[in-house]
Amino acid sequence: MIERVLEQEGALAKVLSNDKKTRHLVPTWQDLEVLEAVQKVLKPLQDFTDALSGEEYVTLSYVKPVLHLFNDSLLACDSELCKSIKTSIVEYLNRKYSDPATTDLLEMASFVDPRFRATYIPSEKVDALKHRAVLEVETLLADQSSCQPPYQRVPTVPEPADGEAAVAPNAKTLASFFKQRTATTTAPPTKREAIENELSSYLQSASVESDTDPLKWWKDHEVVFPALSHLAKKVSLGTSYQFTLRKGFQLQWQYRDLPQSISEAGCR
Repeated sequence: MIERVLEQEGALAKVLSNDKKTRHLVPTWQDLEVLEAVQKVLKPLQDFTDALSGEEYVTLSYVKPVLHLFNDSLLACDSELCKSIKTSIVEYLNRKYSDPATTDLLEMASFVDPRFRATYIPSEKVDALKHRAVLEVETLLADQSSCQPPYQRVPTVPEPADGEAAVAPNAKTLASFFKQRTATTTAPPTKREAIENELSSYLQSASVESDTDPLKWWKDHEVVFPALSHLAKKVSLGTSYQFTLRKGFQLQWQYRDLPQSISEAGCR
C-alpha cells in the first residue's frame, strides 16, 4: 500500500487538493519522507518473507544466520529514520530469541548445518560449542550402544593339549623390529579424541553451496562423519526441534511508532 501511495503521490495530491474538504489530507514532504523510509526498510523484508514462505521446509539452523543478516543490515542505513525503524525490528527479533536455552539450540543447529558451521557463531563461543558438541555426541553414542543387543562372543582359538607339540616360532626378520616399534609407539585414539578429530575434519571440509539440502548432505557424508551424523539427526530431524520461522518474522510492527502526521494525513 505504501508503494502505491508513493507511486501515485502526484495524482493523489491533485485529487485531494481539488476539494476543500480533503485538501488538508494532501501528504506533506514530512509525510512522504516517512513513507519512503518505511518503504525502504520493509520492502526487502517483505521479499525475504515471500522467499521464506516459498521454501518447502525451513530448518532450525536458518535462525542464527538470519538474525546475523538483519543485525548487519543496520550498517546500510542512510538516514536516522531508517536506522530507527530497523533497530526496532532487530531488537524485537533479538529479544524473541534471547533465552539462553534457545540460543544454545540455535547455535548448535547452525553449527551442524554444513552450509553455515561456525560462520555465524561468535568467535568467543566456538570453543565452548565444540566441547558441548563432543559431549553430546558421546552421550548419543553411549545411549545407542546401551540400546543395542550385546555382541556375540567371538570364539577363541583352542589352546593345544598337553600332549601336542608346540609349533616352533619363525625366525625374526629385519622388518619385524620396525613392526614391533610401530605397534608400541602408536596408541589408538580414545573415543573422545576420535570425535574431536572428526569434528575438526568436518569444520575443515570443503564448503557447500547455500542452496544445498543439509539433510541430504549428512546422508551422503554419514560414512565420513559417523559420530557427528547422530548429532545432526537429533538437531535436524528430532520432533522436539521442529521449528517454524514465519511466525517469528511476521510484519506485526509494520505501522508501529509512525509519526503522528501519517495518521492525521489519512495515508494508512
